[in-house]
Amino acid sequence: MSFAAFKGWTPVQKHVVAASFLGWMLDAFDFFLMVFVIKDVAHDFGVEREAVALAITLTLAFRALGAFIFGRLADRFGRRPVLMADVALYSVLGFSTAFAPNLTAFLVIRALFGVAMGGEWGIGASLTMEHVKPEARGLVSGLLQSGYAAGYLLASVVYGLFYTYIGWRGLFMVGLAPALLIFYIRRNVPESPGWTQARARTGTVLQVLSRHWKLALYAIVLMTAFNFFSHGTQDIYPTFLQVQHKFGPHTVGPIAVIYNIGAMLGGLTFGFLSQSLGRRRAIALAALLALPMIYLWAYSETAVMLTVGAFFVQFFVQGAWGVVPAHLNELSPPEARATFPGTVYQLGNFIASSNAVLQTSIAANQHGNYSFALATVAVIAAFAIALLAIVGPEAKGVAMQGAAEA
Repeated sequence: MSFAAFKGWTPVQKHVVAASFLGWMLDAFDFFLMVFVIKDVAHDFGVEREAVALAITLTLAFRALGAFIFGRLADRFGRRPVLMADVALYSVLGFSTAFAPNLTAFLVIRALFGVAMGGEWGIGASLTMEHVKPEARGLVSGLLQSGYAAGYLLASVVYGLFYTYIGWRGLFMVGLAPALLIFYIRRNVPESPGWTQARARTGTVLQVLSRHWKLALYAIVLMTAFNFFSHGTQDIYPTFLQVQHKFGPHTVGPIAVIYNIGAMLGGLTFGFLSQSLGRRRAIALAALLALPMIYLWAYSETAVMLTVGAFFVQFFVQGAWGVVPAHLNELSPPEARATFPGTVYQLGNFIASSNAVLQTSIAANQHGNYSFALATVAVIAAFAIALLAIVGPEAKGVAMQGAAEA
């Protein structure tokens, strides 16, 4: 196992990784505030929880549109300016959620937030992978993807500490804070060495996708399984703890903090291991290791055992996810690196966007028992990811023109 990934970093590379990590973390923070307040929003608007869970579906569904729009803009006009515009948009829309007067307005705002959220991942990942040296990609991939878990963790902390005092609307007002990241990007992050105006004119994204349609189709199916794996184990879990186990904010918040620490550690661990094991084997290993933990996570009766199960499930779920930024960027056609990874990722998200409504509906049919809905989705997704990863292609270490190779 090589530790070269830890050596020889330039100040620019450090700033780029930090900016991309923070961008995805704060994007996820705004998204995951939603999962803690489904029942409260439903109560205030006088509707069922399933109606409010539709907001999660809309956010996930519209992320595909955002990935395409912002990814294409980044391939055409550069990663840096489009990333700053995207951060500004998702911050304003997160903040605007606090002022929704009714369910319809709430759903519209969350759908628009999904457009902005969908743009960040592909741009940040391509900007970073085109800057760092090849032997650092696995480590950086795990670090970037752990930003998602870090955002969930931050949302957990804010919910646990402040919800009692500021309510669900106050939580979303905090969503304006990520806009401060724009100043850091503007000051410290240069344009990607992998982007040039000449490359930006090498064809439309549809032409690129048509030349690589088999790869695109495979990647969309893989990312559909991945998104069922993550959202199927994350989005409804706080509701499961609140409704089925009757836990309050001061219990749910700490549990979420602990399982998100597990998620961050898992992403870093398997991202790093993928540099020696290979991307496909690291993904498959993490997905299969999640299986023995699912019963403990979904069917335990005490807060302690649920926490233990959740820690390990998220360690392996996000362990598999920790390889994704490097894997998709290495597989991507270079002329569409800001568009291709983000678009296939978010199209998979679009297909899996029904998960929150699906799981809440299954639970409703089970007389409020969420355990079966959680476990079923997690088991199927884990097996699907392992199979798809093993039979798919890999391009670990591929040269990214203009990227740092030293």
